[in-house]
Amino acid sequence: MDYKDYQHLKFDRRPNGVLLITINRPEVLNATNDRLHWELTQIWLTVGTDPDTRVAVVTGAGRAFSAGGDLGMVDKNATDPRRLARTVQEASDLVYNIINLDKPVISAINGVAVGAGLVVALLADISIISETARFTDGHTKLGVVAGDHAAIIWPLLCGMAKAKYYLLTSDFIDGKEAERIGLVSLCVPADQVLPKAFEVADRLALGAQQAIRWTKRSLNNWLRMAGPIFDQSIALEMLTFMDEDVREGARAIREKRAPNFPSASRATATQPPQPPV
Repeated sequence: MDYKDYQHLKFDRRPNGVLLITINRPEVLNATNDRLHWELTQIWLTVGTDPDTRVAVVTGAGRAFSAGGDLGMVDKNATDPRRLARTVQEASDLVYNIINLDKPVISAINGVAVGAGLVVALLADISIISETARFTDGHTKLGVVAGDHAAIIWPLLCGMAKAKYYLLTSDFIDGKEAERIGLVSLCVPADQVLPKAFEVADRLALGAQQAIRWTKRSLNNWLRMAGPIFDQSIALEMLTFMDEDVREGARAIREKRAPNFPSASRATATQPPQPPV
């Protein structure tokens, strides 16, 4: 794809081969619809073949980085198995295309980050977050497995204990705590997020390009080794989209209340499995 073909990503060329990518649906806090979700899988291929780009900086328009997926997407995924197959492919492409891009990616996390936006924010090679920004993986709150990116990278970033706590509870994390536990590279005041990202981007863009890119390639083999873990998490996430819990989770988010998951209220939920007769 050419940059002009993207509908929900905006591009600004800066000096030294730095490309600013802005997730551009501010009217819905940059939430991902079908088109944007797909574009986030493709942009890394476009950047990879662009001879004029050395470093990509990605941020969100307005006050959010990306507020997750449209609930309409959730509803469709919960009722259409064929659509789920496409979602598996896109979710996989989003993660692996970032990992396999040798050029550095810097995320400037200016506000709330959830869903596919959080994938980009945390899989970026260097992540710079606002002190006031908050994010959550949020999958278990919806009633689905924490797929997307969490299983492949959270334990490497913050350790298994913290990864399990935040992924099982879906608690929100602010910028300062995210930096403290190692989920992001740097936490800065809100007005310094983009300036700091550009400062780091310029340093990388003016550095030894092959050395920087191949260092990234080498380090990302840690993520490639975790590929089977990620692949299973995606498959299990799609499986839980067919469960009744996800429909209650989506209703609860719309109604701004705590979910009452059917699986937590069934009597059998607390009983050990019975042997076949």
